[in-house]
Amino acid sequence: MSSRRHDVQPPHGGRGTSLYEDAPATWETSAAMGTMRGIPWWAAVLLALVFTGIGVFVDLERIDRLGLIFQGSYFLGCVIAVLWVQRRGLFGPMVQPPLILALAVPSVVLAGSGASAGGGLTAKALAVGTPLINGFPTMAITTGVTVLIGLARIATQRPPRRPTARPRPPRVPAQAQPPARAKAAARRPRSGGAAAGRPQRRPPAR
Repeated sequence: MSSRRHDVQPPHGGRGTSLYEDAPATWETSAAMGTMRGIPWWAAVLLALVFTGIGVFVDLERIDRLGLIFQGSYFLGCVIAVLWVQRRGLFGPMVQPPLILALAVPSVVLAGSGASAGGGLTAKALAVGTPLINGFPTMAITTGVTVLIGLARIATQRPPRRPTARPRPPRVPAQAQPPARAKAAARRPRSGGAAAGRPQRRPPAR
């Protein structure tokens, strides 16, 4: 049985729709890299969460604490997210580093072997709280960088200004405009009365 690809044909002869639209990027949908189209805000959050989760897992398995791999993956994930997200969904990735750390670290620690050795709630709290405390400096630096990048994008990626049209003078109807002869006659002095009172001279008889 052969599978065929069915494209959605919109009306008026448009192109098929897809998850990542083929339309040119506008100022609202563009990323920080020129005219490149950005990703939605939820995809940017997921990107940073995956990067951070990988870094936490590798470091906890490698040295049983958060190290350079976590710091690098966490920083890169949050920075790439705020650079790649669409302009209209910028606020979430701007301020997401604390939330990403608070979600990724407990999830990886509780799912791994760090909190499964027993000891009750105290052991679990220490297993979760210690990596969070150790990752606070990295979180503060990452948050500062993402906020600066977001503010720079807000300042530079603005809607295009519309050209201001000069106000046109009011149009006078053609019927209200006097003809040129009437204008010229109105400028001349009126001497019709004096000319009418004078007798007309006859030519001398030969």
